[in-house]
Amino acid sequence: MMYIDGDQYDVPVLSIKRKADFLDKYAERTEDGVLRRELIGVYFNYQLQLGSTADVNEYARLWGKLTEPQEFHTVIVPDEAGDYTFVAYFSNVQDELLRIHKSKNYFKNLTVNFTAQAPARR
Repeated sequence: MMYIDGDQYDVPVLSIKRKADFLDKYAERTEDGVLRRELIGVYFNYQLQLGSTADVNEYARLWGKLTEPQEFHTVIVPDEAGDYTFVAYFSNVQDELLRIHKSKNYFKNLTVNFTAQAPARR
């Protein structure tokens, strides 16, 4: 289960990969070889793999949200302290057809990347 923009989506989460990306305003070496940098912050970015569901309408609703032409979304993902809420943009949304049964299309291996808009830590 996951939440995007306050709406719950009943599609199972199979895997979450989390990265802490350190973004610099600048990072450069001085003539004496010492690295100087100004850190903007640490961004928590996620890749989710979602499972299939028998509810094709719920899956279609989630696909529609993940591919919505909107710049940013508020998402809630699990973390070590419970849930983590942040604003992110979506990218690399993809899945594959599992089967066609009685004129309904079932998909699997849905993945999406959530890239944070702002640093989680400064």
